Amino acid sequence: MLKIIPLLLLILMALHIVKPLGWPGLKKRGDFWKIAAFAILAMLAMVLLSHAGL
Repeated sequence: MLKIIPLLLLILMALHIVKPLGWPGLKKRGDFWKIAAFAILAMLAMVLLSHAGL
């Protein structure tokens, strides 16, 4: 399951480059980096929560 999430994010980024998703903050093709930034922050939060024992 954990290996599927990065694959889905890569597919989402590729789709956004081809045709922008139109979501708030993702209106232009150049905004695909925001998907990667969100993914990195989400993974960081998961690591911090797992080490904190929550």
